[in-house]
Amino acid sequence: MTTAATQRPTLAAVAARAGVSASTASLAFSGAGPVSEATRARVIAAAEELGYAGPDPRAQSLRKGRSGIIGVVMEDRLQYAFSDPVNVAVLEGVADELGPAGFALLLLTDTAESVAGIGLAPMDGVILIGCSRDLDVPVTAFRQRGVAMVAIEAEPLEGVVPIDLDNRDATARGAEHLRDLGHERVGLVTLPLGPAHETQVLTDDLIDGSKVHTTIQRILGAHDVFPAAPGIVAAGFAAEDGLVAGRELLASHPDITAVIAQSDLLALGVIRAAEEVGMRVPDDLSVLGFDGIRLDGTTTHELTTLVQPSVEKGRAAGRAAVAMVEGGDARPESFTSELRLGTTTAAPRT
Repeated sequence: MTTAATQRPTLAAVAARAGVSASTASLAFSGAGPVSEATRARVIAAAEELGYAGPDPRAQSLRKGRSGIIGVVMEDRLQYAFSDPVNVAVLEGVADELGPAGFALLLLTDTAESVAGIGLAPMDGVILIGCSRDLDVPVTAFRQRGVAMVAIEAEPLEGVVPIDLDNRDATARGAEHLRDLGHERVGLVTLPLGPAHETQVLTDDLIDGSKVHTTIQRILGAHDVFPAAPGIVAAGFAAEDGLVAGRELLASHPDITAVIAQSDLLALGVIRAAEEVGMRVPDDLSVLGFDGIRLDGTTTHELTTLVQPSVEKGRAAGRAAVAMVEGGDARPESFTSELRLGTTTAAPRT
């Protein structure tokens, strides 16, 4: 049995206490109408007396036909997604745009257990980040519901605004830097190609069977310059994963003089793997990273890397999602990475 003490105070009760109409009380809370400061203060005081926290957001959503939520679908479980500092920076950029626009952010994961339910989540727009699974079903559901869709670094999808990065071209520029230094025997340590989370030898079958757009594009960029470059697929995104992959790469290909790692954390792991076997970076082994994240306190080296604008990518995605939800013009955006020379690449020993 519900008692008066447990009933949620209503807007009508607040209006009655303040001596105004319900519509005036509603305008006082929303700030969207011509209500005097004295009247607004009286309504707020009445609300505080009754313990009224404001209009029910569920009712507001029904009236507006919106949830006020933008979903962000991230690849894999959050424990893996958040081990990548680039994902954190992208989310920071998304939040920079959604908060001031009055939208909440809902995190969803692209996993086998959740992918079927993604299309049912309450949201006005969705941003897809690094999603590697077949999203035809949820994307179709989003399209049918009229949910605005933005994708960061994904294969082209109909009705989805793309936010792209020059992954292939950037990696090729980094590879060309190694070639210009005189390197001919170059190996790869790549980001995961799927949800397996195990260290694997890079093969054509793995590449052909993968839908991880960013990883594939960076492999293609390296192969544009070094077509026969062997590789190891890391089990995850952390430096420890790079260490394990680096050990395997150096053990199976002891003749390589340089490694292209697909992230700075993986590059850090490769450097540690080289040091374990007595190799000096860059005298014995050059190492190239990707991302441009801060590695303060983790190594004495200044990493040669391809710096990408992670926060700006997130902001662009957030802007596009808000614009689509509000009926504005959301245009695709493409970002360029910059090669930053450090102390981890040099000419190979003769």
